[in-house]
Amino acid sequence: MGTQETNEHAHSTGRRALLGAAVLGASGAVLGLGGTARADASKEGRGVKSLPVPTIIGHRGASGYRPEHTLAAYQLALDMGADIVEAGDLVPTKDGHLVCRHEPEIGGTTDVADHPEFADRKTTKTLDGVRTTGWFTEDFTLAELKTLRAKERIPGNRPHNTLYDGRWEIPTFEEVLRWQEEQTRRRGKQVWIYPELKHPTYFRKLGLGLEERVAKVLRKHGRHKWNSPVILQSFEPTSIQRLNELVDNPLVVLLSGANSRPWDFVETGDPRTVADLVKPAGLREIASYAQGIGPTLDLVIPKDAAGNLTEPTTLVADAHKVGLILHPYTLRNENPFLPADFRKGTDADGYGDVFGAYRAYFATGIDGVFTDHPDTGLLAREDFVNG
Repeated sequence: MGTQETNEHAHSTGRRALLGAAVLGASGAVLGLGGTARADASKEGRGVKSLPVPTIIGHRGASGYRPEHTLAAYQLALDMGADIVEAGDLVPTKDGHLVCRHEPEIGGTTDVADHPEFADRKTTKTLDGVRTTGWFTEDFTLAELKTLRAKERIPGNRPHNTLYDGRWEIPTFEEVLRWQEEQTRRRGKQVWIYPELKHPTYFRKLGLGLEERVAKVLRKHGRHKWNSPVILQSFEPTSIQRLNELVDNPLVVLLSGANSRPWDFVETGDPRTVADLVKPAGLREIASYAQGIGPTLDLVIPKDAAGNLTEPTTLVADAHKVGLILHPYTLRNENPFLPADFRKGTDADGYGDVFGAYRAYFATGIDGVFTDHPDTGLLAREDFVNG
């Protein structure tokens, strides 16, 4: 999921599973939980319909516990029982490979600044209208990026994660697909992933179009079908429309703040904002080429001036009316990321009443949620499903 902080054939939609089938067996096994319903085994091979609801999605892996977008973070999310792992945010290398990083700028998520041989690669670029200084994946070959190691992106909130700085390398999308296949075989049940295409317009202008590269890799691994366990997402609607012509995977349009405009709209002169896209007409249009939306949580329940939750919008009902699923982002345990009325104390890395926040969001009828702490999300779902 980005800083602007999934296709059944013939565009049939992944409708919502029964809430009573909401908890996978893996979560109970890992967490020692009893009395939880399991996903119906007869739904195997039914694409997004086979997923439990509310779906717990490991945001960039279990990024509350390990540096994000590392195989270790993905593995931990899976071990905790996440229904889907967001592996990963896809950006290209200079030689055209796809790697998993939160952003193309890697100064904040790797040790590149500690490599004197890359000192001259530091530069300033305009990324979706924002002047950004650092090191960018498109200026490195894959071999060069493989000499770097990941580090915690927000050490002020997650000082415990810095223990793992320098331990893991940057994974490629192909490595993630091989990991997914291996884990599916080892666990005896299908592992799902939820990659995001980052800044598609930016990279297309550089001659590094993402959609074609993603489609090529998915086809190579046989993961390009309507029931493939790979949901694709992007903040740019035209990128999802392009993907809709290339693959049959479930597709999701990510939606940022109501007053923001997708960058592809800015580039093409489309005056619409996210507020327009979440109106019934906008949702009907999205439903013509995608199966879901990934709105920011504020589009589901807005906050007041003090940061407290107010009343839910009609977004969930409106989206469901046109057959779209909703996977909003992102729930995190730490106080600064929670609505003000669910915070406890003032520590930047202290946990608040995140279970209360989950209850509020689940009650709106969302189909799932991205979370940095999958174990917490699974417990919250357990509470919600069992009443």
